[in-house]
Formats: sequence, structure tokens, C-alpha cells
Amino acid sequence: MSVRAVLRRYILENHLFTDDDAALKDADSFLETGTLDSTGIMELILFIEETFQLKVTDDEMVPENLDAIDSLVAYVERKQQVQA
Repeated sequence: MSVRAVLRRYILENHLFTDDDAALKDADSFLETGTLDSTGIMELILFIEETFQLKVTDDEMVPENLDAIDSLVAYVERKQQVQA
């Protein structure tokens, strides 16, 4: 399963409580749409670290990396390339 598919499924099932793909647009801000609050972001970080075996550092915990599916995918793929 692709990084995008894994992240979308996680957000849909655990934060939007649906399996309807139309409920989440990849470019939508989690914070602006109310999809995630600060606790939800911390849960998302834990999910990313466990699922993709990555360490999210304090300086990487910024909206540019974590506030939409598109930014999450780019962030995870960038981190995976660095580790490879």
C-alpha cells in the first residue's frame, strides 16, 4: 500500500470515522477544517513514527510537514529517502 493510501486510511478511519474517500481532500488543511486538533496531530506523529519507522523531530513538527495529506506524503517520502 502506498504512503498516501496508508495515511488517508488512518485519517479517515481514526479521525473522520468513515471509509468514504470523498470525505477527505488531499490538499485540505487538517487544522483549518477541524479534522485534527493538537492531540490529533500528536497521535498522527506517533502513527507516522510507528508505521514508517521514522523519528519526527521537534523542528519538523510544523504545518508545512503535517497539516494535509499532500504535505504528509511529501514529508514521509523525504524522510524515507534520507534513511535509505
